[in-house]
This record gives sequence, structure tokens and C-alpha cells, in this order.
Amino acid sequence: MDVTRTTPPRPLDVAAVFPQLGPLARPAIRLHPRPGSPSPYDSSIGAPLLWPAHQPWLYCDKWHEGPVSPMLPVAQLYVRDVPLLRPPGRADLLQVLWCPFEHPPEYKPPTKLFWRTAADVTDVLAAPPEPSEVEYDGYVPEPCVLAPEQITEYPDFLELSRELQQQLSDVSAWQAAGVVVDGSYAIAPQEFYGCELSVAPGWKVGGWPPWGLTDPVARFCVACGAAMSPLLTISARGPTGSGAGTGSLTCVTSGGSSPVRRPPACLPASAPSSRRRRRTRAATRAGP
Repeated sequence: MDVTRTTPPRPLDVAAVFPQLGPLARPAIRLHPRPGSPSPYDSSIGAPLLWPAHQPWLYCDKWHEGPVSPMLPVAQLYVRDVPLLRPPGRADLLQVLWCPFEHPPEYKPPTKLFWRTAADVTDVLAAPPEPSEVEYDGYVPEPCVLAPEQITEYPDFLELSRELQQQLSDVSAWQAAGVVVDGSYAIAPQEFYGCELSVAPGWKVGGWPPWGLTDPVARFCVACGAAMSPLLTISARGPTGSGAGTGSLTCVTSGGSSPVRRPPACLPASAPSSRRRRRTRAATRAGP
């Protein structure tokens, strides 16, 4: 059954209530993965990649006891489907792979990112190698097709200035702007911002990173020193992030359900995380 997912309209324009948030708005594209059978010519999660037959497959040979492990496809994104991507040169395809084992010192799967020009791949690898074992089943994403949707995000509460945090935590500041905060948020109106107005859960490109189990940590390019922004965020809670909250940022599903046999994996974080604890992780890239 065909399934459509969309993010409901925000209950209010938070940048109109708190103008300091206006310059902090960022576009994001929610991927809304759902189980399917994508081909190498589709944007997908955990599915076959448009990988040249003549290019050797990637293996991980660090911190393994026994044979090296082939890396697994995590995501493949075509720019035609995800226009927020900013590939170098002629490239129009992003591919993400990882090793399905946690590696020290941060105990996360090592990740590799490739930019490709799809038209240059004329002979596709038919059967990439698969690992004989994985550390956790959750590190093997189920093949999913995508339904990209562009939204606007604002920073996680923890990333805001102390002044803005105080304003968002003061119910009288909301009332002065004519906003009636739901009773469940009356004691902590900053939770209204966090659940209803800021960072969307689930798999997405761009936008702002989610925080909670760790405090925000700035990342900078080791080559040029530029500040880095999130490229791809993946949730371990399910294909849509629907388990990540009940606020207005949780997507609406129409057309039926789409069960997932096992949870998707998590992409290594843009900040350190405790082993086995972090629920959402992000890859980063240099950029404004």
C-alpha cells in the first residue's frame, strides 16, 4: 500500500514571536524512509549502491579479530531527490557506508562518504560482499525507499544563547506575544519549543542536529578550520522517527502502515557519545 508522510504545519511562527530565532532558521529535508525494494538508481537506505564494477569494495581492517569486514551501504542520495546536497564538481550522488562494528575510542561504526557522478557509472557491481557477522542487528539497515520533504528547523534549545533560553523558559514571554502555551507545557514552556517548533526527529539532510544525551559540541574542519554543519542525521528509533516524540514535528502517515522488521542503524555522531546509549547520530561536513 502506498504511504505518504508529511510534517504537520507548525502551531505558530516561532521566529515572529522571538525574532532572534529568525537568522538561525535552516532548511532540512526529512527522508521518511519506509521498507521497500529500491534499485541502485534510486535514493535509498540500506539498499544496493550504484557502485562501479571495476572499483574495489571497501573493507574495514581496524580493530577486528579475525578477517576484515566488508563495509555496508547505509544511504544513497541523489541530488535530484535531495536538492539541499551540495556536491563537488559534477557529482550528483552521495553514498554512505560503514563497518557494522563499534570501534574505539568513541565506539561507533567507522564511516566512509563518497560523491559520485551517476552518469559515469556504466557497469554496476552486481553482488557486493557481505559481512559474515555484525556487532548488532541494528547496524544493518533494512532496505528502504524515501519520500523526501523539505521543512524549516531551528536550533536545539541547548544550542541557543543564554538570553534566548531564558526567554523561551519564561511563560510570560509567550503570553506577552499572544501565544497560549498548552497546559502540559505551562511549567516548562521551553519544552513546547523543543517538541513542537525546533528540530525534527528521524532521518534527514541538513537542518540542525538533535542533542540531549550530550551537550552540543562545535565541530571544525581539520583542513581549513571552517565550522561544520550536519550533512546527514539518522535515527535509530524507526524509519520515520515516529518514536522520537509526539509533538507537531512528528510526521503524519496516510495510506496505511509500514512495519519495520528491525530498527535502522545510527550514523556516527558529530559529537562524542556513550557506548550503546546514543539514539540519534549525525555526519558533518564543512560549510557555512
